[in-house]
Amino acid sequence: MKIDQFQLELAEKGISLSNEQMNQFQHYYELLIEWNEKMNLTAITDREDVYVKHFYDSLTAAMYTDLTKPLRICDVGAGAGFPSIPLKIAFPQLDVTIIDSLNKRITFLNKLASELKLENVHFVHGRAEEMGQNPAQRGQYDIVTARAVARMSVLTELCLPFVKTGGAFVAMKAASAADEMENASKAITVLGGKTEDIFSFRLPIEDSERTIIVIRKEKETPKKYPRKPGTPNKAPIE
Repeated sequence: MKIDQFQLELAEKGISLSNEQMNQFQHYYELLIEWNEKMNLTAITDREDVYVKHFYDSLTAAMYTDLTKPLRICDVGAGAGFPSIPLKIAFPQLDVTIIDSLNKRITFLNKLASELKLENVHFVHGRAEEMGQNPAQRGQYDIVTARAVARMSVLTELCLPFVKTGGAFVAMKAASAADEMENASKAITVLGGKTEDIFSFRLPIEDSERTIIVIRKEKETPKKYPRKPGTPNKAPIE
């Protein structure tokens, strides 16, 4: 996806980016490539691929949820900052917290936020299972995002404890999630959530399938969840 296509496709979806915001994405790309030589941030390095598979893909969350208000968002396991940093660039009023277990990724993200002059972006180094039991993080966010390969039964346990009652967990999956959702239905209910919407679509230009799942939090997550680090993955609620 060429840079002008990126801007045009987003505008057609109602996301207008100023020249300053476009410059921030350009700088983001440059820093990502520079730091990727020092640490493994992404296997995708071609400019046009990064713009569609990372930047545009991250912003699809805003096409299916309303991010125009000053919401508190938490991104669990953001890696190189996806989807939360592109969302923050496009919607500067968001207050963003990123939780990641790898300290060197946090170092990159701190540098990125500083270089892009992003305000109200916070970084927490830790495992989601531990942070989800921390009163400073638990039940504090309007929206929690994850763009991850873990199956939904696992992701729900890692993410839903961070969501305040009435808020939403927005999971971004690479492909159709029908089988996963069947297996995740018990976890979603146990953890206090309810499936609100499932959106399937294809990315422009390269045409790969994407699914966004919106889980609304209807009641408090029981105190025993999330369980100890590693347990949700080894013994998912299914």
